[in-house]
Amino acid sequence: MRPFTEAQLSCNQVQRWALQWLLDARLLRDHGPVCTAAAVWNVLLRAAARLTSLLAACRDLSAAPSSQAALQALKRGLPRTLPVLEGRLNDALLGVGARRLRRRAWPVAIDWHLAPYYGRPQRSRNEVYCGKPRQGTTRFHAYATACVVQAGRRYTPALTWVRRHESSVAVLRRLWARLRQLRLRVKLLLLDRFFYGVPVTALLQELRVPFLMPVADRGRRPRKRRRATSGPRWLRRQKAGWYSHTLKRGRQEVRISVCVCYHSYRRRDGGQRRQQKLLFGAWRVRGAPREIQRRYRTRFGIEASYRQARQARIYTCTRDPRVRLVFMAVALLLRNLWVWVHAEVLARGGERAEAPQLERLRLRQLLDWVARAVEAVMHDGSAPYVVLDREG
Repeated sequence: MRPFTEAQLSCNQVQRWALQWLLDARLLRDHGPVCTAAAVWNVLLRAAARLTSLLAACRDLSAAPSSQAALQALKRGLPRTLPVLEGRLNDALLGVGARRLRRRAWPVAIDWHLAPYYGRPQRSRNEVYCGKPRQGTTRFHAYATACVVQAGRRYTPALTWVRRHESSVAVLRRLWARLRQLRLRVKLLLLDRFFYGVPVTALLQELRVPFLMPVADRGRRPRKRRRATSGPRWLRRQKAGWYSHTLKRGRQEVRISVCVCYHSYRRRDGGQRRQQKLLFGAWRVRGAPREIQRRYRTRFGIEASYRQARQARIYTCTRDPRVRLVFMAVALLLRNLWVWVHAEVLARGGERAEAPQLERLRLRQLLDWVARAVEAVMHDGSAPYVVLDREG
């Protein structure tokens, strides 16, 4: 008899869980006897797990519909309005994993993810976000996510699409509404330097959410040398500790606390030890400077979630932003499933209350399991083929 601490897990179970999370969200309807909702989702799961396109997945699966039929079923079956689509995609992200998140308060990080885009918008320029040059383009499809950054519980419970001229306050309100819908309690909100400003700070104080974010150096230096510096430049000259600071924008003012701390690191080229001064704006947060720096370092868990989601991104050249949003959600869903399997299935003893060991099943291996399970359901075992058009 196997000990109770040892869990059994198969590729068919993992594939059924991912498919059931998508079906329970009621995102798609059956589009004929072949293009059923389950068939389309299986094709998308196989394309995401193998890091290929929808066309390649349909060609490799003998029982799958054609790529044109699958794409048409996906476009026509999705909800018409964007709020309904985002709501159902967010429902699919966690599945049954949302229950345990309601038991306690969590540190949550919010950030934007820019996917490079080299084509033209489908209908409006507002679909494409413009930013600094990156990977040979200044146009991106932007997505904002909220991620729980507790070790071993790094779920992504909220996802939204960011349009071109949307403010950070509007995006933050949508993500916060999603967290409230999940009844997820936020212990501390960790934000990027991009959110530092009066509008976001005033909104978070209105919602009474404790937050922590880096202080951005903005404004010009004083031209006169004898004139005393003020603002963040004055704070950078202070010793480690807590200081009070007022942010101003027109007639609007907000008051925050600024923590000055030091970060020691070693240069890669010469190996010399250096020190860097860091400033963090906070509200309703207390602690020693070293503890504040340690807390903010956990925010980079959301960057790890984007890096892992790229391992399951479906290749596409479509201009439809709704389809691209679905592909992004499928990648995050597979990553959430990977975290849920470790927390609920592979955890041993008291690890359910603590941080489970995420190295027991690598994400790449879980994706390979999903692909194999889909191939067992929708393929007859023959070698994949490619149709070539010959002239003459």
